[in-house]
Amino acid sequence: MKTCLPGKIAAIEEIKKELSRPANRNKKVVFTNGCFDIIHAGHIAYLNEAGKLGDILIVGLNSDRSVKRLKGEGRPVVGEKDRAYILSNLKPVDYVIIFDEDTPYHLIKALKPDFLVKGGDYRGKDIAGRDLVEASGGRVVLIDTVEGKSTTGLMEKIGKLKKNP
Repeated sequence: MKTCLPGKIAAIEEIKKELSRPANRNKKVVFTNGCFDIIHAGHIAYLNEAGKLGDILIVGLNSDRSVKRLKGEGRPVVGEKDRAYILSNLKPVDYVIIFDEDTPYHLIKALKPDFLVKGGDYRGKDIAGRDLVEASGGRVVLIDTVEGKSTTGLMEKIGKLKKNP
């Protein structure tokens, strides 16, 4: 059962303080991250599954600058404040933290989650923070993506609509 206030966009210091409270010390912390540009059903399914792994779900959100570096010009479509607001209001999400780096390695190091969650498309890929989580006895969990649900697919569909009114 979730006990933290849902829908909170917070800084690392605030989250660490909350996690250190006696009521939260024995709670299982789940961390995931991503761009979450144009929230879709695949994102919701993923976050629901991630939230089931523990008691507190923290979502690291790539900043606008970070998304642009990773995804290229024209991205993100939705700005970081709006993306953070949307994520923070989803039922399974307890905290959202925006980060500017390309990976959330420093967040994982600071938060020491029990579970680090990534999408199934990360099979066989290097996962930032895996070493930290596994060294402290935590687990990396890959959650299968939902077939046919992706931001890129949505953007392609929108592009076709624009070309063929």
